Amino acid sequence: PHLVPAGSGDGQGRILQRFPEKDWEDNPFPQGIELFCQPSGWQLFPERNPPTFFVAVLTDINSERHYCACFTFWEAVESPQPQSHSRNGEGEEEEEEASSPVQPAQLFAPKSLVLVSRLDHAEVFRNSLGLIYTIYVDGLSVSLENVIGNLLTCTIPITGGAQRTISLGAGDRQVIQTPINDSLPVSSCSVALLFRQLGITNVLFLFCAALTEHKILFLSSSYQRLTDACRALLALMFPLKYSFTYVPILPAQLLEVLSTPTPFIIGVHSIFQSETQELLDVVVADLDGGTVTVPECVHISLLPEPLLQQTREALSMVSPCQGTALPHGTPGTRTHSPAGTLPFPGAGAGAWSWQWSWGSSASRIPAHKLGS
Repeated sequence: PHLVPAGSGDGQGRILQRFPEKDWEDNPFPQGIELFCQPSGWQLFPERNPPTFFVAVLTDINSERHYCACFTFWEAVESPQPQSHSRNGEGEEEEEEASSPVQPAQLFAPKSLVLVSRLDHAEVFRNSLGLIYTIYVDGLSVSLENVIGNLLTCTIPITGGAQRTISLGAGDRQVIQTPINDSLPVSSCSVALLFRQLGITNVLFLFCAALTEHKILFLSSSYQRLTDACRALLALMFPLKYSFTYVPILPAQLLEVLSTPTPFIIGVHSIFQSETQELLDVVVADLDGGTVTVPECVHISLLPEPLLQQTREALSMVSPCQGTALPHGTPGTRTHSPAGTLPFPGAGAGAWSWQWSWGSSASRIPAHKLGS
């Protein structure tokens, strides 16, 4: 396993530690999870980036979804200067500095804290991983073994149960409220955000495209925004259940999946937008630009009139923008979304099943003993 400087290719990540160390019989550890921790590739950077958080979704062989919460931060590593060899007049080798651009003396490598659960409790995931990160970085006098043990043994009230407050043993409080009915999708604010980003007409195009089994690709520079948009589209389809390929965050090494002949809902980072332009049968939604592009060879049957107009009018009356009307938007045109930071989604439903892994990027970064 190794890392490479940004812009010179992709390195490989590896798992430093995982809990439990052996697979549970009913819940094996997901293979290839390191690809989803750094979907754009494992790279070294000349500057320390701020910590990031997002939730990827993995689907197992039984079509069960597992939510992979990734909290990534950057640690300093030494960058050896490239050397070249030449011979002097006496035939002896001499080392010379390589003619390639000089790399900075210190680079920063990504390291990921990961929680894998059968349930979608994104806010609890973020708080828990942020707590572990704080204990590790600040060297707090709290045993990480105890914190992780409390995560593994955490139980959640049944659907419709009372709100419950739990602690991971570090002076924290995690409040969990399960939904009243587990048959309803828990979308939090993701549906409102999707309408805000794309507009009513564009979202209705995506809704009809999903119902008529077309391929849908979301693009964004934010991984969490990709997850939210895919979640919102599934929520809009309720009570129908989407049974095709569903990958809210697709790693760069798996982009060939976009050529599959079957329908899908997939999210890809916008830096790979140029690699998706030759997809002639894929509806592309740009969440950052607020546009939906429908290829000429793709025909999407919209809702019949007068239902379509009635739906537009009803949606226009329900605005997430403090009483202002939602933009209608049209496919292929730009609908600007309000500036500002998009909030993370709220809690989901069901029963806990925790797994935890400590992911890193290079063999030269030592595996830290938890609790030391």
